[in-house]
Amino acid sequence: MGAEKFPELDPIFAKYRGKKGTLIPVLHEVQNRVGYLPEDIQKHVAQKLNVPLSKVTGVISFYSFFSTEPQGEHTLGVCLGTACYVKGAEALVEEVKDQLDISEGETSDDGKFTLTVTRCVGTCSLAPVVMIDNKYYGNLKPADIPEILAKYQDSGQEGK
Repeated sequence: MGAEKFPELDPIFAKYRGKKGTLIPVLHEVQNRVGYLPEDIQKHVAQKLNVPLSKVTGVISFYSFFSTEPQGEHTLGVCLGTACYVKGAEALVEEVKDQLDISEGETSDDGKFTLTVTRCVGTCSLAPVVMIDNKYYGNLKPADIPEILAKYQDSGQEGK
């Protein structure tokens, strides 16, 4: 199965050939190319880097920025840091779940959104905060969520 199974990943392995400590950067690049790190990709990475599969899966499970499931076109994060939590962020999470019919960590059926919850994102003066990709929406109420989601669902990305 080896190299012929994922030829689109060969340039990534070539870039790191002969270097030490490349597992995490390789996983980042592979995830950026493929979108996530399913089991067959993990096995391929282990083989190409000549490391045990258990090491690959251990790194992926330890670091939260790696995903073994397909991710949505947009990452939607609701901050549950102290300031956001006190100002009602839990109600925002529930509204997002209801609107998209997903739970935390899941991706909407249309593939547009993956829901995450985060800890403090450093925008406490805007609490409660929702982030979609790298855009922050603050001082929100649950009633604001449908309009925000519609911006991404209708045009593919906010602002277009």
